[in-house]
Amino acid sequence: MGNLDGARAKDFVRLDVADGVGTIVLDRPKMNALSEQVQEELRAAALEATDRDDVKAVVLYGGERVFAAGADIKEMAAMSHTDMVKRSGGLQSSLTAVARIPKPVVAAVTGYALGGGCELALCADLRFAADNATFGQPEILLGIIPGAGGTQRLTRLVGPSRAKDLIFTGRFVKADEALAIGLVDRLYPAESVYDEAVAWARQFTGAATYALRAAKESIDRGVEADLETGLEIERQQFAALFATEDRTIGMQSFLENGPGKASFEGR
Repeated sequence: MGNLDGARAKDFVRLDVADGVGTIVLDRPKMNALSEQVQEELRAAALEATDRDDVKAVVLYGGERVFAAGADIKEMAAMSHTDMVKRSGGLQSSLTAVARIPKPVVAAVTGYALGGGCELALCADLRFAADNATFGQPEILLGIIPGAGGTQRLTRLVGPSRAKDLIFTGRFVKADEALAIGLVDRLYPAESVYDEAVAWARQFTGAATYALRAAKESIDRGVEADLETGLEIERQQFAALFATEDRTIGMQSFLENGPGKASFEGR
């Protein structure tokens, strides 16, 4: 482990970039437990992926064996109430930084995605899972509740009654059930789930960057609001895109060559 004083070494999370796709990789043996250090490195990787112009889309990946099996319980067990009052905001906001990446984000889930690991997967726009993946929010079995967005993001994704079933019982959900209830979007063999996620992400490397950003922000902000407010968010984002070069390029290309042939510049 690197020195935790001053500039913290990035031991457990990294951003790998290739051909326009950034992969945020969790690499903390054995189960990618989300310690405070991992949380803050996730935040840093999310901010880096947000800022880098050469990253057009993002894959979240925990490796071939496991996505993330949850919080670091040993670290958490030693915390007092006041410790957690101080830390809980950072815990939530570190994962929210992933949810706020203004680019398409897909989670490639292998093995276990439990507790904080499930909450991290919920921060992606889509979830591709290995057919042997297992999801769950088992915090209730430790006498607590999900604290990094699980009660909110899971409910918005699968509905209140299904979220209550999973959170009240803490039970594990196999991949086929996760697909059936909408927790997962696609299932693949374990050996191909990452490649499939990268392939999905790669389709956006030549897309209109700010149009994608506007679409994501309109959906994410609008779903939290009433319809009238959501429509106003959409209207503002729609009108703002007429200030971009890509809008001009896209419309001119359509008029000259038909749809789907524009070469966007990302500005």
